Amino acid sequence: MEGGGVLRIHFTAEDWSRLRCAPRPSPVPELHAALLMLGAPHEGLLFGRWRARTARALPAAAEALADLVPGGAPPSFLDVLGETREEGFAAIRAADPELVRSELERVYAGRGPAPAWIRDLHAGGADGWRILAGAQRAAYGAVLAPVWGRVQDLHRAEFARHAVVLAEEGPEAALTALAPGSRLRDGVWEWPGGSGDVRLGGRGLVLLPTFHWRGAPLVQDVPGRPVVLAYPAGPGLPPAPEGPEGPEEALAGVLGGTRAALLRALAGPSTTSELAGALGVSAATVSAHTAALRTAGLLATVRAGRAVHHTRTPVAELLLR
Repeated sequence: MEGGGVLRIHFTAEDWSRLRCAPRPSPVPELHAALLMLGAPHEGLLFGRWRARTARALPAAAEALADLVPGGAPPSFLDVLGETREEGFAAIRAADPELVRSELERVYAGRGPAPAWIRDLHAGGADGWRILAGAQRAAYGAVLAPVWGRVQDLHRAEFARHAVVLAEEGPEAALTALAPGSRLRDGVWEWPGGSGDVRLGGRGLVLLPTFHWRGAPLVQDVPGRPVVLAYPAGPGLPPAPEGPEGPEEALAGVLGGTRAALLRALAGPSTTSELAGALGVSAATVSAHTAALRTAGLLATVRAGRAVHHTRTPVAELLLR
């Protein structure tokens, strides 16, 4: 998968009949998206807590996966789908040995000696594959398993939304709705923030929403297979496990209890002093939290005379729903 500039996806007439949204989430790409997000630049308010919590949860066995991305871009033999975790892992294990060797050589080019287990993987050794399989299972158990039910719910909603737009407005509207600022002209879908040219050549395009990655679209372009484009979807926050307390506490686990409570208290425009009274905190505390929420795009502030009024943004409304 690759993710600045403009990504251009070139369609042929045949590709339009092979455009589809993946009907179900795919565990391995979602796991890899989450792991990439751990190492990517991120907005501190929305992702800082998630990153810290996820990093703490990763067991030592999962640390070997970092050896596969010494430059930040993983080898392409990890680009698989599969409707179950085991199906995806099996597809990685079945990769062409020559592809595994060439991709490991590519990601380590000019980066010094590879760790011993990577060298064993390069040679097709059983120990290398055993370490990779163990690391993947450990990472899945810590990162994705606790939120997989939530990912499935989000995917169903995204699939239904895409299907409605496709049926009512056609493929151009369905594609451009995925990314503000993207456009389709002369059979080329241009997506700002990506890079390069992808020529479908009749293979078709699979749209795969991901609920952990917030960067440029990630493209799987493997010869002989449909091209897969993983795009950021969902409410803008990484999924949080919903314990017995419910989804409100899951949101609090990402934003912090006071900021989540502040958003919930904003049923209508409210002043700083009104929010302070509702939350039982000082006006200075409210001001600090509203500034952070405003920076994250979750809150808007307008001045009315000597007072300021805060309101939730549409993104915040979506998160609270």
